[in-house]
Amino acid sequence: MNPQRILVVGAGHVGLYAALRLSKKLGSREAEVIVVDPQPHMTYQPFLPEAAAGNISPRHSVVPLRRELDRCTVVAGAVTKVEHGRRTATVQPIIGPPREIEYDHIVVAPGSVSRTLPIPGLHEQGIGFKTIGEAIYLRNHVLDRLDVAAATTDPDTRRCALTFVFVGGGYAGIEALAEMEDMARDALRYYPELKPDDMRWVLVEATQRVLPEVDRDMGAYTVQQLLKRNMDIRLDTRLESCVDGLVKLSDGDSFRSDTIVWTAGVKPSPILDHTDLPRDNRGRVTCLPTLQVVDGDRVVEGAWSAGDCAAVPDLTGPPGTYCSPSAQHAVRQAARMADNIRAVIRGRLPSNYKHKHAGSVASLGLHKGVAQVYGIKLTGFPAWFMHRTYHMSRIPSLNRKVRVVVDWTLAFFLKREVVALGQLHDPREEFSVATSSTRPSPPEKERSKADAPI
Repeated sequence: MNPQRILVVGAGHVGLYAALRLSKKLGSREAEVIVVDPQPHMTYQPFLPEAAAGNISPRHSVVPLRRELDRCTVVAGAVTKVEHGRRTATVQPIIGPPREIEYDHIVVAPGSVSRTLPIPGLHEQGIGFKTIGEAIYLRNHVLDRLDVAAATTDPDTRRCALTFVFVGGGYAGIEALAEMEDMARDALRYYPELKPDDMRWVLVEATQRVLPEVDRDMGAYTVQQLLKRNMDIRLDTRLESCVDGLVKLSDGDSFRSDTIVWTAGVKPSPILDHTDLPRDNRGRVTCLPTLQVVDGDRVVEGAWSAGDCAAVPDLTGPPGTYCSPSAQHAVRQAARMADNIRAVIRGRLPSNYKHKHAGSVASLGLHKGVAQVYGIKLTGFPAWFMHRTYHMSRIPSLNRKVRVVVDWTLAFFLKREVVALGQLHDPREEFSVATSSTRPSPPEKERSKADAPI
């Protein structure tokens, strides 16, 4: 019997864990696993705030695909089209012409992208916070703004440089805001020209609460802690414009800022627009509790999905509810989906995914946090310790676990690194300037033999 070919689209939480489990649970004679992703690594997104704050090395928050998926075929490229009717996907490699990959089963797990709005100036001024590149950029940018503020004598320039705006009060926004403020405050010990009160950290949230995943009292506690750190919390407020760095809010306030971070939710990857798979009104692939793709009452044989891009019924909640787009669900869905694919290949029936959301943990900076797990509510140091312990246990591979623990251990004895490496974002600038003066002149047109002197 020829081995079944399983194509995994995307190597995020779902794609990596599913491919890893499939490659271990199925023999080479049963299945061939192919993973397609434009990045050579999986980003463990819960560690992005700590990587941005310098608590861990950015390289330790990503998992190299080829090292972890040594039993799989890894294709560096992007899936541009899926024709499930033909069991064929079109892949655009990093360089070169597109290629078609045929499959027997497909795992559609491209994840999500930032959900943006048509706000004037957001495209030009905004910074996202979903990738390791964005986390590194934000860190360097914030530290660079401290240098700008310390060097200038113009109060308007200083005020603009030291105003940091974060849009979105979910976990990503709260953790990014809290960790970056903590890092910047720590860095000010090296800036005698600046005082903590010179900085202005603004959170803009369109609803009347933050951290909607936890109870209201925990969200209120989070707001109180941020207010104690002199942060400007704007609830029930929307960003209306940020053209040329001039921030205009729905409450009528306006001010200038060099830093506008957008963390206001996610939406399914636009890759899904180029598939023939059924989707709901929010653009998610419709699934059964078995994580099989379903079109109405008909199971789409050979198609599977999970994670942020999938509408998976939550069997632990009221009828009609779906699993939240969290890493907790994604990792567990990946394991169930891999086991179900193995069951189908071996002629057995798949099982339903059922997991009651255990709770949530969030860091509010070094030694500060908030947690609600199995109904138990913790704040301060215990919540922060639980946050670190949980995510250290969830990041794939022993290699990464050890490196993260080493980073945290060294941080207890060594001061935090607070130097900006802004040249990373334009590494050729200095060399281009150096070579511009020595650029060779265009070659003179060769004279013909008839014009040559005798």
